[in-house]
Amino acid sequence: FMTSYPRHMTDSMIERMAHLPKVCEHLNIPVQAGDDDVLKRMKRGYTIGEYVERIERVRELWPNVSLSTDVIVGFCGETDEEFQHTLDLLERIRFDVVHVAAYSVRPGTVAARWEDDVPLAVKKQRLHALEDVQARIAHEINQQYLDGIEEVLIEEENTSHGREQWRGRNRANKLVFFPKSEETQEVRSTQIGDLVKVRIEHVTPWSLQGCIAAI
Repeated sequence: FMTSYPRHMTDSMIERMAHLPKVCEHLNIPVQAGDDDVLKRMKRGYTIGEYVERIERVRELWPNVSLSTDVIVGFCGETDEEFQHTLDLLERIRFDVVHVAAYSVRPGTVAARWEDDVPLAVKKQRLHALEDVQARIAHEINQQYLDGIEEVLIEEENTSHGREQWRGRNRANKLVFFPKSEETQEVRSTQIGDLVKVRIEHVTPWSLQGCIAAI
């Protein structure tokens, strides 16, 4: 639904989103790193304790919300211990999705004047380690959707690798795929922009797969 700076997530904003039917149950709240010293160097303006407090408040006021975040690995001066704190944060919060990138110099920023001192090989190693942790967490979270029926907004056709599928998202911003080739009236009449009911038969860390539900 939105990318919000953690300090902007007031109780009033959270409560209004939680009670507005038009707002889907998903928030992206970037953390960028799980270590206070790294956040200070990034000039993020909050501590991990403050970030966690906001996440806990979001979940208290909006229990069924799904959460994603953004993380940068290999920021200037990041040590192994500081990176481990980021992995620890993922285990603690258990985001649905983590958008991760290895740090690279961006001209015009304060950090561009600093030494980019984390070797590329280390950045790649940390990126893959974080992806592995998050894949396990996301797969565990997605198990809750198995055998359930989800309302899905159809976004586009998926024809990669010879597939004939619809691709859409549920209200928690989960990618959902289901076949176009089933010989049912419901599938023949569907089109991009439709809301359909899909029974979930298989899950991965990155998506849900199923078929049109007979309702």
